[in-house]
Amino acid sequence: MTEILNISFYQWLVFVHILLFVLWLGADVGVFMLGQHFRKREKYDLPQRLVLLQLLVNLDMVPRTAWALMVPLTITMVDAGGWWDLPGWAVALSWAVGAVWIWLVWDAHIHDQTERAARDRKIESILKIGLTVFYLGLGIVSLAQGEPLIPVWLATKALMFGLIFAAAIMIDVAFKPVGPQLVKLIAEGSSDETEIPLRKTMDTTRIWVWIVYLLLLSTAFLGNIKPF
Repeated sequence: MTEILNISFYQWLVFVHILLFVLWLGADVGVFMLGQHFRKREKYDLPQRLVLLQLLVNLDMVPRTAWALMVPLTITMVDAGGWWDLPGWAVALSWAVGAVWIWLVWDAHIHDQTERAARDRKIESILKIGLTVFYLGLGIVSLAQGEPLIPVWLATKALMFGLIFAAAIMIDVAFKPVGPQLVKLIAEGSSDETEIPLRKTMDTTRIWVWIVYLLLLSTAFLGNIKPF
């Protein structure tokens, strides 16, 4: 019990960071597998595939929530770990941004297929673009100038986190045609005319998913091995 109490705040943050990584990647693999089975029209009928799709959408909330929490957590970690001396208001702002992001994600999910959900997702897109620019800029400036993130591995990790943002945004962009294509599939039934365009959209989306997986594993390697 005494050993647990002696664990530093930074060590607790590292534990939560690992937990969020596991939830993000693990749940996303589940989303990926459900998407794989949804594609198998020769194995499942359309109602069964729609159930799989609904499960996919619900499970996808886990990595989306973990992703949003990673923003304030990473900022708090670099401050608590002595990597970047940030004012208290900056850390508080990062948690406010994370809270707003999570609210947008869940509010859009709860009110899906409404104008409110569309508004939430538009605001979320702007927020994600801003965070992409922030992490890319932080990584590039730190690598070029040796500050504010001094270790090369940490600056590179910030840069790669920005790339994860960019690739994840592209997942949403690539997946956007699925909505109208799915409506057509439900209305007209399963046929080459309705299935092939949907399959092509999902195949394009999968490319960006694999890129996110690769970047996530690379950032985890940098954070644990610290090779430079």
